[in-house]
Amino acid sequence: MPSASEIQALALKLPLRSRFKLAGELLRSVGPAVTADDLLEEATRRDDGLESGETTALSESEFWSGIRSRRTA
Repeated sequence: MPSASEIQALALKLPLRSRFKLAGELLRSVGPAVTADDLLEEATRRDDGLESGETTALSESEFWSGIRSRRTA
């Protein structure tokens, strides 16, 4: 059986879409990392930050630019 490092090296050679699919399958195999309550709490915290002016929202172009830069990293 191949080692984890061998599997990782092979996985990193996959096309991006295949890596996303594999990552999703691996994450689902270990169960949920957060609960619905955790997600709601985080969403509420972020909304409060926007409402108070403590944080500012990204523009659509800033959002997509961030996504693109993470995909190429």
